[in-house]
Amino acid sequence: MVFIVMGVSGSGKTTVGKALSKRFGWKYYEGDEYHPAGNIEKMKRGIPLDDEDRLPWLQSLRKIIEEAANKNENIVIACSALKEAYREILRGHVPDLPLSANNEVKFIYLKGSYNTIKERMEKRPDHFFKPEMLKSQFNTLEEPQDAIIIDISKPNQETISDVIESVRGYLSYQKKD
Repeated sequence: MVFIVMGVSGSGKTTVGKALSKRFGWKYYEGDEYHPAGNIEKMKRGIPLDDEDRLPWLQSLRKIIEEAANKNENIVIACSALKEAYREILRGHVPDLPLSANNEVKFIYLKGSYNTIKERMEKRPDHFFKPEMLKSQFNTLEEPQDAIIIDISKPNQETISDVIESVRGYLSYQKKD
């Protein structure tokens, strides 16, 4: 099982992903660490990434998912996964990719308003993603229809509790099938 904690920059993916990983004892991967250096440099300069920039990054994350599936490991990945096409790559549903392991990928969408997230971003000045680029993320975002959707307007601990309870419920439901 692979849980991908998704949402725009500043939505809490890292905080929630690490807490989820710790709670269930699953390995955690920070998606931002797999961006090519050119992507990081672009974002540091305030230039939004496009689909071409994101493809090698998504393919790197898909390889992690593939390896976890081959080892029968449960993992958590923090990854924006803003478009359905990106989520399809992560699921392994893209015919052009030579990746084939069969594993289940479930998205946890951290949903919040522009103002809530902008406030959060302004409190983390050392991050390479600049708050001015947040609009481009919201413009790119295609909200998922098949994800666990979590409202992030609450304090972090409540959001984390909501995610953990939702994942527990999802796993219980999956065992019944």
